[in-house]
Amino acid sequence: MYAIEVDNVTKIYGKGDTAVTAISQASFQVRPGELVAILGPSGSGKTTLLTAIGLINEPTHGRIIVDGVTVADDGWVPGLDLKRIRREKLGFIFQAHNLIPFLTALENVMVALEINKFPSGEAKGRAEQLLKSLNLGHRLGSYPMALSGGEAQRVAIARALANKPRVILADEPTAALDTENGKNVMALLKSLAVENHSAILVVTHDHRMVEGFDRIFEVRDGSIIRETCGAG
Repeated sequence: MYAIEVDNVTKIYGKGDTAVTAISQASFQVRPGELVAILGPSGSGKTTLLTAIGLINEPTHGRIIVDGVTVADDGWVPGLDLKRIRREKLGFIFQAHNLIPFLTALENVMVALEINKFPSGEAKGRAEQLLKSLNLGHRLGSYPMALSGGEAQRVAIARALANKPRVILADEPTAALDTENGKNVMALLKSLAVENHSAILVVTHDHRMVEGFDRIFEVRDGSIIRETCGAG
């Protein structure tokens, strides 16, 4: 089973003469354990595609299947609880870490678990385990303003992993980092894809950051123009 299936997905904004096609008939699949990039310049439609897969931006046409559940078929499938599916099956990593400034690193990860009704003690144990596995055991009690850019992004990754999602969606996760930290984060995502058997889909404009990816889809003007195999 694929973790992500995208079949002829199109997103059109507006109607008639003012209509703009942001995504045009995009089709691809991502397997569990794969690290896949959507690569393209600003305005190419890659983030629109990611947010459609993330159940945030409703596609106009086409089908999207996430972890075996058809969530879109020429629009959202009626009757589905998209918030629940998003909460249970998806993890999100953004360009900005979006950590809550008045919570510690540990508390920022615990929040994601407590929203899903984990008991406080269990949430704390799981959050500690995740942060330690990302070499942040010494930062459990640190607030976001005391963290480096790379550390803050690793806390955000821990938060995305908290509920053991089958699919992780990352939107320019290294854009705010220097080259070394950016490559470290991408290498971390690769190892997490394999270890957790999760499908990780990363949007980026930076060709330097896709070394070691399993596959790369290049996007231009809303269309996938090329698929290449990475060195992963």
